[in-house]
Amino acid sequence: MNDSSSPRKNGAALDFKSATLYALRVVLQSGDNAALISALDTRMNDAGSFFENEPVVIDATQLDTVIDWSALLQALRGHSLHPVGVVAEGANLEAAKAAGLAPVDLANPVPRPKPEPASEAEMPVVAPPPAPTEPGAGQDVAAAAGSPSAKGRKAAGKRGEPRPSSAAPAQGSQPPAAEPAVPEIAPAAMVINRPLRSGQRIYARNTDLIVIGVVSQGAEVIADGNIHIYGPLRGKAMAGARGDTSARIFTTQLDPELLAIAGVYRVIEMRLDSSLQNRPAIVQLDEERLQIHPLDK
Repeated sequence: MNDSSSPRKNGAALDFKSATLYALRVVLQSGDNAALISALDTRMNDAGSFFENEPVVIDATQLDTVIDWSALLQALRGHSLHPVGVVAEGANLEAAKAAGLAPVDLANPVPRPKPEPASEAEMPVVAPPPAPTEPGAGQDVAAAAGSPSAKGRKAAGKRGEPRPSSAAPAQGSQPPAAEPAVPEIAPAAMVINRPLRSGQRIYARNTDLIVIGVVSQGAEVIADGNIHIYGPLRGKAMAGARGDTSARIFTTQLDPELLAIAGVYRVIEMRLDSSLQNRPAIVQLDEERLQIHPLDK
């Protein structure tokens, strides 16, 4: 009888695979636990269910005092957030580890290279093809030096006449130009060519996200770069998820539940101005404030 609970024949019972985890970063800016918990309650009430059941990494690198980690973790879990790691130093790090958090290393946001026109000095030097030569009167001896008749004429020259060195470069030649460095190419944008229904989430890591279709209420689109939505945006959109403050959100029909760029978010509870509601729009950061501008003007 086969035992379904036993490992496969000649196989391991488990294996380790690489994985990428999308997690929120909660940056602590105060060592007062009461102030932290009050700010957490306010933020989560504003965001509604947008951050529910998200894994969380707590960043305490700005704190000098040791906080009550048990109380903070309990408050986070009370809002359906799941702390999985911590970034801290010194006594705060030790206290966080004692509370059950693992130290993690948060990667800095990867700057996306911006294409720039190359200058003439950076252009590769391409030598023109040599002009075809025909034997006959007036032919340059150096150009025909490889022919047998040219060798005979060269040997018949005067004795003692200096011979040009074969290793010497031809007159007017230049050393080969160094090849220009190849710039790093950013990953291609992720393209979703279908509508997104409520409950669906799309995350474009290290690149832009393009959605061709509607983002319904309850759907979420997240990107480390820009977000382009060619259709109605009725759900939630977060651009610059890893801290890129230059990221933007574009849509051809704006009617969102929540907008966020680099962690700065705005919950849309009331209808927007008539110049923006259900109109093409762009969302961007301006001095850490979300700005929404119409695109059809």
